[in-house]
Amino acid sequence: MSHFFGEIQGNRGSTSRGGSRSSGIWAHVRGWNVGCKIVCGINKEGLDEIIIYKTGGSNGMFTEEIIAVINEEEKESSKECN
Repeated sequence: MSHFFGEIQGNRGSTSRGGSRSSGIWAHVRGWNVGCKIVCGINKEGLDEIIIYKTGGSNGMFTEEIIAVINEEEKESSKECN
């Protein structure tokens, strides 16, 4: 079973892909002038991390701006909840 998993659907049906801890997985969904690139991988602490970028779409796909970083929370029994 894959550590990372992605699905996408368009006018030709759906498809899916898996990624390992070493390969990660990424996707770039875009229109002509705006897009969103999502990269899933393992961060330096060994936890799952997802980075979301705003892109220039197909017209300007080399422009990227990080708009969110989502990290798996560390699993510690002594961690307090706020």
